[in-house]
Amino acid sequence: MIALALFAAPAATAQGVAAPVSVALATAASAAAPTAAPEARPRHHRTKGDPLEGFNRTMFSIHQFLDRIAFRPIAMVYKAVVPKPLRTGIRHVFSNVGEPLVFANDVLQLKPKRAIKTVGRFLVNSTIGIGGVLDVAKTSEFNLPHHDNNFGTTLGHYGIGPGPYIFLPLVGPSDFRDFGAGVAQGQTYAFTIGTPFDRAEYRVSEAVLTGLDMRVEADGALKALLASAIDPYATLRSAYLQDRAVSIAETHGAKAAAASALDDPLTDPAADPLTDPAAGAPPAGATPAAKPAVDDFPADPAAPAASPAPRSADKPAVDDFPADRAAPVSQTPSVPAAPAKAATQ
Repeated sequence: MIALALFAAPAATAQGVAAPVSVALATAASAAAPTAAPEARPRHHRTKGDPLEGFNRTMFSIHQFLDRIAFRPIAMVYKAVVPKPLRTGIRHVFSNVGEPLVFANDVLQLKPKRAIKTVGRFLVNSTIGIGGVLDVAKTSEFNLPHHDNNFGTTLGHYGIGPGPYIFLPLVGPSDFRDFGAGVAQGQTYAFTIGTPFDRAEYRVSEAVLTGLDMRVEADGALKALLASAIDPYATLRSAYLQDRAVSIAETHGAKAAAASALDDPLTDPAADPLTDPAAGAPPAGATPAAKPAVDDFPADPAAPAASPAPRSADKPAVDDFPADRAAPVSQTPSVPAAPAKAATQ
């Protein structure tokens, strides 16, 4: 298994369709409200951006079943049998073998600084890191952390839209752009390098080891994400599309603006999550507008007492009701007025 893992890296890190994070996100849906999706189906049957929703929900149900009876139990066995340091080393090897593909997309996106850092990371981990088993490059001495990049992100960087959303069992959430780009990028090593990347043994071992490892690592976080979801399918779809929108926006240097797309992505999982995942900025702009009381301070900070005084004097009628409700209302303001003056003295 270890020998196969040493070669089984680039496809998982290269293919957007089989990205480990996407696979892991998809596989946890079985743990969260498996009966909620059919109830929400009539409302989401024609969701914008998901014209294949009927097909996708069927595939999602199949995926839930497979994950419940096989994939997650096998992943838990993998976790129990394989020590964490070994699993971590295998993961690092996969990541390191995929670094040249990350570099290629950095270049295609005209990001020379990121490309240079990717090369440096690959060289450090391939040598000092013993072929990538140890992620030495991310330590403080080198400060070269890993960053994800793939051909689907490159297409999105140049304005290619995602196309319809699609969900496939044991593959997870994707869209037409990322699915096609992932298949194409997954063949890169097979055509340029050949053996062992063009062999079935490599492809199977890479998919199994990567999928099991990421299923194990994401299990807890995904339970927290989807446990209380009204519609797990819609929640997963929203999370995936917004994450992809943020990744593409960051290639344009819009990291801060893109991050706002995830400020509160799942407020209403039963709502339409696909209107425009990249349009998270307008809601963020609306939030500051809801705080006029904080922004409207007087021009002279030394004289704030003049304006608050009448406001506090106007509120006693609401806060201090007379003990005798039969008392005239005209006397009510005079009751709090005297204590207010006494307090100031």
